[in-house]
Amino acid sequence: MNGALNDQSSIYLQIARMIEDDILRGIYREEEQVPSTNELARVLCINPATAGKGVNLLVDEGILYKRRGIGMFVAPGAEQQVKQKRRDAFYAAYVRPMVREAAGLGLSERDLLEMVEQATREEENA
Repeated sequence: MNGALNDQSSIYLQIARMIEDDILRGIYREEEQVPSTNELARVLCINPATAGKGVNLLVDEGILYKRRGIGMFVAPGAEQQVKQKRRDAFYAAYVRPMVREAAGLGLSERDLLEMVEQATREEENA
């Protein structure tokens, strides 16, 4: 598990995000076991109940599932599900507000696309 906790959001949400990040990086693959809540609590120096809340959030979303008496495992299709969840959040948090601002500035769709293409080129050359 990579990452460090911060004060930006609730600890249980950060734990869920860390596990999602590890799924996206291929650290945990489909049907592989993830650390237990006690392991997470020990490594991150937090209450096991808080770790459990983060893990259970992912269970509720179908990203992890529980094998009774064994532990938590990455669900089939979890990587795609996390990617879709993040795409949806990106759209809501960045794309929609950007389009709204562009409209307020009188930018056309073409203007906006050219700006995105320019930013992409700049990122590739950085």
